[in-house]
Amino acid sequence: MEVGRLPISASQRGKLISAGYTTLASLSSLSPSDLARDLKILESEALEILKVASHDCRLDQPEKSNGIFTGAQTAWEMLHEEQSFPHITTSCADLDNILGGGINCKEVTEIGGVPGIGKTQLGIQLAVNVQIPVDFGGLGGKAVYIDTEGSFMVERALQIAEASVVDMSHYNELLRKELRTCQVEIQPTDILKNIFYFRICSYTEQIALINHLDKFILEHKDVKIVIIDSVTFHFRQDFEDLALRTRLLGGMALKLMNLANKYNLAVVIFNQVTTKHKEGSFQLSLALGDSWSHCCTNRVILYWNGDERNAHIDKSPSLKSASAPFSVTRKGIRNSASNHKRIKLM
Repeated sequence: MEVGRLPISASQRGKLISAGYTTLASLSSLSPSDLARDLKILESEALEILKVASHDCRLDQPEKSNGIFTGAQTAWEMLHEEQSFPHITTSCADLDNILGGGINCKEVTEIGGVPGIGKTQLGIQLAVNVQIPVDFGGLGGKAVYIDTEGSFMVERALQIAEASVVDMSHYNELLRKELRTCQVEIQPTDILKNIFYFRICSYTEQIALINHLDKFILEHKDVKIVIIDSVTFHFRQDFEDLALRTRLLGGMALKLMNLANKYNLAVVIFNQVTTKHKEGSFQLSLALGDSWSHCCTNRVILYWNGDERNAHIDKSPSLKSASAPFSVTRKGIRNSASNHKRIKLM
């Protein structure tokens, strides 16, 4: 049984899911002090949550199983669990809409496009937005940002963080008018402190870091998104053995999928474009070949439509093919508007 169906408050359920506790089994061996630490709540509140979980677990499993294998779920349970997963907003309502609410946890999402389309801007926006507190509809998590190209700009991250805090303050004003309120305690500098940045200078470093992430996230359980910008850069340099490249990329993709599922986090991979000869002409396509295209859950392609940026769902097992416009503004990623096209950011 998943925690999304526990008879506790919505805020408590949100904190449990954001901390990676999605099933009753994940709570079974926890102490109140450990749960209180992970959820940042009082130990007495954590004790009450564990009591409710223990009671529901006994109701859900009246007889002890004697099977060799444990952990099996029904498709019905999986559906309810997936519906309870939070999404990470992109700050663009149209883009969130085609993504089913935003970037989904437990999935690997590949986003590709031409230079200047806004891939790094979107990556920074997601690293900020994953930190939106649970009370404001976010995950209250932290981000790992893996930069292979040197395109991450800390000044730009601060600019987007400042805009995010302002947006939360405006949202708080709306809640106050409805006789509800949420205290905005997070500051832009706090947001920067919660982005773990890694600069990678070779494909061997990239593979080594991916192998280390399991241990790193185990020590930093608040991490709810891993961003790689980009996965392509070092694998397009000096690689004569394409079979070896395919094996290395496949192994790396498998580790990322396991991380997403194990820790209930989102993995976002940015990809470059290349030219491909098809039907007698050269066309733009995402790099790394056809085998790589099967390594991610979702594939999103960013492209120009005149002077307007657009995102297209190219591949997904659960999302229908659709496109949506978006803008890169001084505040970050936002809904498309004519006065936000090709704006100079800094």
